[in-house]
Amino acid sequence: MSYEVEKPDEQWRAELTPAEYQVLRQAGTEPAFRGEYTDTKTKGVYSCRACGAELFTSNEKFESHCGWPSFFDPKDSSAVELIEDRSHGMLRTEVRCSRCGSHLGHVFEGEGYPTPTDQRYCINSISLRLEPQES
Repeated sequence: MSYEVEKPDEQWRAELTPAEYQVLRQAGTEPAFRGEYTDTKTKGVYSCRACGAELFTSNEKFESHCGWPSFFDPKDSSAVELIEDRSHGMLRTEVRCSRCGSHLGHVFEGEGYPTPTDQRYCINSISLRLEPQES
């Protein structure tokens, strides 16, 4: 798959911290309830920490109490790509940045949250950077 932003692995390793690299480029997961944005209520836009693409807004963020930031929809449908993930003996849907292919988290459906889409984009804080909205 080809992306608008492509870099050799050595460049990603140089630009990201080891923890960021492990999640964004190796599809890792940060520990639950430890992420910078898990409980953030700040209004703004969440962008990909690897390439800066705008992914989610605070308007779609909701409290799921799952330990990671949750969104019911991306900012634009083309902002993320969804990929079948059969790792760890489970069938899940991986969420990646459609601009650079970085791993963001997973999306789940049918969990009964009172959101317009019945989806929960469970996203690693370390995959995101929040640009606060100017008041």
